[in-house]
Amino acid sequence: MSALARAARWRDAAPRLTVWPAAEAGLALIGLLLFSNALIAPLLADPARPDDAEALRLVWPPVYALTLFLMALSPGAVWRVTLRSWPLVLLALLTMISAAWSIDPEVSVRRGLAVVMTLAFGLWLAARYSWRDLIRLIALTFAILAVGSLIAGAVFPGFGVMQEVHPGAWRGLWWEKNTLGAMMAWGALAFLAAAACARGVTEQRLWFALVPLALLLVLLATSRTAFLATAIALGGPLAIALSRRDFSFAALTGFGVTVAAIGLLTVLMIGPAVLLEMLGRDATFTGRTDIWEALGRAIAERPWTGYGYGAFWGDERGPVFWVLQVTQWPVPTAHNAWLETALAIGIPGTVLALWVYLAGLWRAGRGFRTGLETYWTLPFLAAWGVISLSESNLLQQNGFVWLLLTATLAKLAADKR
Repeated sequence: MSALARAARWRDAAPRLTVWPAAEAGLALIGLLLFSNALIAPLLADPARPDDAEALRLVWPPVYALTLFLMALSPGAVWRVTLRSWPLVLLALLTMISAAWSIDPEVSVRRGLAVVMTLAFGLWLAARYSWRDLIRLIALTFAILAVGSLIAGAVFPGFGVMQEVHPGAWRGLWWEKNTLGAMMAWGALAFLAAAACARGVTEQRLWFALVPLALLLVLLATSRTAFLATAIALGGPLAIALSRRDFSFAALTGFGVTVAAIGLLTVLMIGPAVLLEMLGRDATFTGRTDIWEALGRAIAERPWTGYGYGAFWGDERGPVFWVLQVTQWPVPTAHNAWLETALAIGIPGTVLALWVYLAGLWRAGRGFRTGLETYWTLPFLAAWGVISLSESNLLQQNGFVWLLLTATLAKLAADKR
């Protein structure tokens, strides 16, 4: 008898604790709230250099210990999900392995460990909960964050509203307005998906009632990128719901999505300034194209390995020096998930990341006509893909979006359907 089978037999023979499922869900909710970096990050860290905050670092070891404890309670299920998600696991492990060639090995090991442990929590969520319960748990997390942000902005404007940069724009429980806008765009999607998964009319109405709150916070954040994500968050579930009612509408929706994708690619190739003006940006995408051009040269110098996870931006006298010279401002990230990945683990690692994402998108697309989880998976992955072009939202250490992405991709990979 294998060790896993023996552990399962002992677990089945042990007395059942009727309160444990609720306690476990409470621990999962606490973990999700901590990974959201709401409230604790602005209180404990400098937004310019959050990774240097010693107080914030002390928060994570207990979270990692909780993750390992929860995984140990369901070793077989977690192991099966891990095996089915091996490309995603390999991608996360590359952040730690990159210490072998990193320009700052200590930073790559430490931050890479945070990436892996964030993935571990996502694997446990995928193994422990059904799609229905996982989506409702995510929605409950966003409900707490939305109510907390509303209180922060309305009752404590000195904390919840930006005062110096972008004065008047709400930032809620985070450092700046764009984070609040992005979070509430995801929140609106989570509320709609939870409404589709609701067990009764009363619960469904409750989730629907939270959607206007999320939209209000997106407007108060005045984040134009969040407006685009919100459009996908609202349009995606609506298109799925209408498509399932009538096949002709499904065909029309598919045709519309195809035309929109072709139009977007055409605009990006021929006249990107038109799209940028619609988003309220200048033709350089608020300096991003200058950054990307400089980073392209940096990637070309180390295309196969990159500079090690989290190491490129650390030393201003290192390779980033020439990027700072070109842009003439302290660039914090690549503002592009794929360029950031290439800087960290090289072009092969970026290809692996693209494979993981496209495989997940394909799996989500297979359930377009069936499955309640599609209301979350397909719009979430589509919106993430759009935002990844202008934000470094992949392989984020202790990052909430990275956690949601890993849980979603792992659950899709483990779904035998």
